Amino acid sequence: MHARIADRRRDLLHKLSSRLVRENRTVVIEDLTVSNLLKNRGLARAISDAAWRELRSMLEYRCAWYGRDLVVVDRWFPSTKLCGACGTVGAKLPLDVRAWTCECGAVHDRDVNAARNILAAGLAVTACGDGVRPQRDTSRTGPSSAKQEAQRATAGIPRLQAGEEVNVLP
Repeated sequence: MHARIADRRRDLLHKLSSRLVRENRTVVIEDLTVSNLLKNRGLARAISDAAWRELRSMLEYRCAWYGRDLVVVDRWFPSTKLCGACGTVGAKLPLDVRAWTCECGAVHDRDVNAARNILAAGLAVTACGDGVRPQRDTSRTGPSSAKQEAQRATAGIPRLQAGEEVNVLP
């Protein structure tokens, strides 16, 4: 029974990674330490069942095969708490907070906002050619090229209309 479930999961991941790489020139994912996330007893089973590490490895080799760009956003990039409307970084958000309101008045769904910020950071990397790391106050190298744009973090990403859904991958 376990082998059958593993085969079905692997088949789904092959189909999903193939579709993502064929349909997109650039695939942007977040660098997550899955081994550290598995230490959370409440989430370990769900994360293991989703096979995030296996999906990432499939995306890596498929992007190499098809000549696509795979951009990996740094794990310390504040994708969840970065406001997509004004660009300010909010306070730490616990996992049980699924929606939050910025000081500018924008209401954000946690996952949709993170997906938009990761996409915007990945597109900035492809445009500017620099890595995606959070801006540090004591940086000796100066500002990164991704931070040189004067636009908001989600510029160019279409806004959702009422009733539309977004497919957010882990």
